Formats: sequence, C-alpha cells, structure tokens
Amino acid sequence: MKKIVALISSVVFFLGFAAVAVAESGYGKQKVVYHINYDDPKQQAGAMRNIQNHINAVGADNLDLKVVLHGKGLSLLLTPDTASKTKLKLGNASDEMQAKISGLKDQGVDFQVCANTLKGKKISYEDDLYDVDKADIVPSGVAELARLQAKGYTYIKP
Repeated sequence: MKKIVALISSVVFFLGFAAVAVAESGYGKQKVVYHINYDDPKQQAGAMRNIQNHINAVGADNLDLKVVLHGKGLSLLLTPDTASKTKLKLGNASDEMQAKISGLKDQGVDFQVCANTLKGKKISYEDDLYDVDKADIVPSGVAELARLQAKGYTYIKP
C-alpha cells in the first residue's frame, strides 16, 4: 500500500511539474489587446478571469497586455456611487472588481480609457473612475485598437 501511495504521489508531483514547465516554455512573448465596450457585470467579470487565465498560462513576463475600454465598457472602472452623475447606467467598479483590477495592474496589465467616451458620457476620470491617471487616457478607443493591431497586438474580445 505504501508503494502505491508513493507511486501516486510521484505521478501527481511529476504531472504538476510538467504542467508548469509546459506553461512556461509553451508560449513565447505575446502582445495582446482585450476590447471591452459592454456594461454587463458578469461579462466584465468573465473578461477579468480570461485575462488572469491568459497571464497564468503565458506568464506576466511574457505578456504585453492592454485592455482598451470605450463606450459602456467604462462601467468596468466606474464606481457605483458616481454612476448616477454620468450618462452610463452602471458603475461596476465594486470593491471586489477593484481588487481584480488592481491585481491585474500589479501583473503589468494596462487599462486604457477612451477620451471620447469620457467627454460624451460626462465622466471625470479623476473623480468617477477607479485608479485611472491621465496617462491611461487615449484619444479614441476604437482608433487605439486599430493602432495596437497595426503594431502586432493580437485582438481579443471576451
């Protein structure tokens, strides 16, 4: 019985080690842009899981990952208590979502916000959005997506 337990333990250890080795060596450097322009909180949470899974598979050091938000997608960063003073219906940056966003940023993910949407939806990036700096603002979300794709970024719309 001890031999069987030892054998099973060895197999489990080897498979775990092999999975890590494959994840680290199976993918090269990647440049990726995720596109979010919808306000459904479940879909946005799913996108954050997709991004984390992407990082887990490829490794943060092997990724140049950007998230471009425009239109209703800004609700991902809009705090719930400020949504009513904007032209967006939802503010999905709950404490839980803020923790996910911070965790992704800590792994090198850049969140880029459309200036056209800020203006059109009457959103102040300083007062209404979670953890957005002036450097995170791009003139046009759609134009930024096209620019990044022209620079070799793979486009993903979760």
